[in-house]
Amino acid sequence: MPVDQILVDHVVASTGLTPGEATRLVQDVVSFHAEPLEDFVRRRHQDLKTFGAKNPEIFARIAEELAERVVAAPELTERQLRRIVYG
Repeated sequence: MPVDQILVDHVVASTGLTPGEATRLVQDVVSFHAEPLEDFVRRRHQDLKTFGAKNPEIFARIAEELAERVVAAPELTERQLRRIVYG
């Protein structure tokens, strides 16, 4: 995966990490934010369900989290979220 060298240089300058460490950090963050919408919804649904949350609160929370992502996903209805999880 290509890395934004300007961003890596900024991380090196602002954190004291080595260029290799900064590159790895940038790659990890970019990879985290590159997760496809459907995968994110399914993963978060499973995570929240594991801790005992019920679907109405799960879907409301996922909708809030999607709106706060660095590159916000389109606004999805509860029905659209359910379709992603259950097909």
